[in-house]
Amino acid sequence: MTGGTYEFESSLWAWEARKELWVFATLPDDASDEIADQPRPPSGFGAVKVRVRLGGSTWETSIFPGVAGDAYVLPIKKAVRAKAGVTVGDTVAIGLELI
Repeated sequence: MTGGTYEFESSLWAWEARKELWVFATLPDDASDEIADQPRPPSGFGAVKVRVRLGGSTWETSIFPGVAGDAYVLPIKKAVRAKAGVTVGDTVAIGLELI
């Protein structure tokens, strides 16, 4: 399934188990519900392929359902965070497109 674009703001947070490696942004509940309701082929861990824009960076990755199957989470690479000058706790504007 392709299509579906979302613009939102989210605070960056570190995964408790590996704070030094994994930083995420959480998608809004309404966007997460809409994405979860869209039919698509099965994938590992419920992953959904996306194209993301944050600051001057655009990249492709996957979003994943949260721990309790709630809102999707988006991993934010260290290089992207460094280029945008953002860190854990900062609120960022994100553009996301399903691919």
